[in-house]
Amino acid sequence: MASDPPSRCLLGGERRRVAPEIPAQQTTGKMEFTERTIHNFKRVAIGFGLAALVGIPAGFVIGRSVFLSRMLNPIISLLRPVSPLAWLPIGLLVFKGANPAAIWTIFICSIWPMVINTAVGVQRVPQDYMNVARVLNLSEWKIFTKILFPAVLPYLLTGVRLAVGTAWLVIVAAEMLTGGVGIGFWVWDEWNNLNVSSIIIAIFVIGIVGLLLEVALIKLASLFTYEEVKA
Repeated sequence: MASDPPSRCLLGGERRRVAPEIPAQQTTGKMEFTERTIHNFKRVAIGFGLAALVGIPAGFVIGRSVFLSRMLNPIISLLRPVSPLAWLPIGLLVFKGANPAAIWTIFICSIWPMVINTAVGVQRVPQDYMNVARVLNLSEWKIFTKILFPAVLPYLLTGVRLAVGTAWLVIVAAEMLTGGVGIGFWVWDEWNNLNVSSIIIAIFVIGIVGLLLEVALIKLASLFTYEEVKA
């Protein structure tokens, strides 16, 4: 026989039924997951933004200078294949904190696609364009704004797409090791609690967010190029 709903005895012998309490974890689970996703976006935005501020100008400089290109290409080729998580202990050692270490890891792994693609785009600008610029005695700023930037923009946006994908991949893995409040740490915590269903949901959320970022960047790239941008 099912037990009666819980009741509470009041003064005068009157009894009143009390609705069962809903666990706080169930009521705040969705909000907590949303907050974790927003926290991931903040970390990715900071790390990626810093990488763009450094990597894109560096790519233009390297592409314009044959000397710098020959000098830095071996260094870039040496550092680029390093696993993202291999940079994490360096960040923890230098910054003494999990959050700046994760941002550092995103920065160092996102910078290479933007540097390389921007430099390649500058180097592939037709030499005839540069010869005309010399004949017209254009300033370096005019060369950049009228010739280099429009010609390099498709390459630059390709580098940005690769960098964003790398940043989103790195932050989830880094949070599994450093902890915090992001999705990566939540996935690892759910694994420790053997909540496989929550892990599967998180995998789909991570994939959907990455797909939306990819689609948004493809749409952005299509606004600045006459060619079809393939996924």
